[in-house]
Order: sequence, then structure tokens, then C-alpha cells
Amino acid sequence: MDKPSAATRRIVIAIDGPAGSGKSTLAALLARKFHYTNIETGAMYRALAYKAMQLDISLDDGSALASLAKASHIELVPRREGNRVVLDGDDVTDNLRTQQVTEAASRVSVHPPLREWMVQRQREIGAAGGIVMEGRDIGTKVFPDAEVKIFLDADPAVRGSRRFQQNPAAAEKEAAVLTELRARDERDRTRANSPLVAAADAVHIDSTNLTLDQVVAEAVAIVEDKLAKLHRAINS
Repeated sequence: MDKPSAATRRIVIAIDGPAGSGKSTLAALLARKFHYTNIETGAMYRALAYKAMQLDISLDDGSALASLAKASHIELVPRREGNRVVLDGDDVTDNLRTQQVTEAASRVSVHPPLREWMVQRQREIGAAGGIVMEGRDIGTKVFPDAEVKIFLDADPAVRGSRRFQQNPAAAEKEAAVLTELRARDERDRTRANSPLVAAADAVHIDSTNLTLDQVVAEAVAIVEDKLAKLHRAINS
């Protein structure tokens, strides 16, 4: 049997980090560069939070949210400009980027039963490899054996400013966005189930003083180095 080459090896690229660090943008660009599928785990949580809000289900009821998840079908449909999020057959992409939904997603994500369901679903999606998956526990919980793990971070003030710039017409002031981001960081880092923490073998990229092109260049170099090592190992 012929040995697979590095070109045909479909690896998992895990990108973790706090809100506003640029994970989604980096994941989309890496997926395009390596012709992989970009899996936005945050979009999955936002879709469920959106559905819970529509059905007036408490965001603090972990059991009810887990039951809702099991009765829901969340699909990410790749497209060049970013994934479409399809919830129970309906395209809800444009409904998921409001501050209200983002905050709701942060609240629902702390519940262990829901996170366990999400982790299982994410593993199923990425089982065949060839994916870039971004979130807050990808390298530690979802794919602890991912071939490439990147932890992307930035100073909270910079992350807050980026979030505000994504939707400057929003009623919220930039200071309020930063306050919510700091609260979200606290929830993510202190939750009992899968807290936000860098995997021991993750490569850290601090984007505070880097341009997007510089961040992407660093990440591409990390992936290409791993692929080269796999190629040497396969052909040795």
C-alpha cells in the first residue's frame, strides 16, 4: 500500500483564544489557504442561544438547553465569504452577530451538559480531518490530539476595540463592549467544564501589536512546518 504524502494528509488545526482575538478571521484565512473546512464552534453556540431566546427558554437552565440542543440540527455550510449557519433548515447567519446573541451564547456555553453535546457534535464534524476549528477548548477538549494547536490572544483593550469596530453603529458604547468582553473572559476562564486555557503544546500568537497579515504569516508557517515534519516522518 502506498504511503500517504503530506499533501494528502488531512490534519486538524485547532485555534483557541478569548473573544475578539481574531480566531474567526484567522481560521477562515487558514482554511482558504490549505483548502480545508472552517468550523466555527462559536457560531454553533450562537445558533442555539438564538433558538433558546426565540423559544423563551432560560439561558441559565442547562438541562433545558441540552434537551434543546439534542432536538436541534445545526449545520455549517462553507462558502468563500464565510460559513452559512443553518438552524433546523433555516439560514440564520445574519441573526447571530448581534451583541445580544453573542452575550447569550457566552451564557449558555457555561453549562456542562450542553458543552458535552457540542463537543461530541464537533468531533463528529471533524473526524475525517482537513478542518480548521476555532473556539475556546478545541485543543484541550474537542481535539486534544490535533496536529496543530494555536492559542491566539491579545490585550483586552485591543480586543474590545476590535469588537466595537465590527459593529460601530451599535447602541453600545466602546467602554460597554470592553466591560462585557472582560466579563465574558471571566466566565470562559473560570467555568467548571472546559475552561479557556491554552493547551500545553499550543503555539502562542499575541496579536496585540501585529497586523492581520503578520498573524496569518505566523500561523501559516506553523502549519507548513508541521506538514513538512509529517512528510519527513511518512517518507523516512
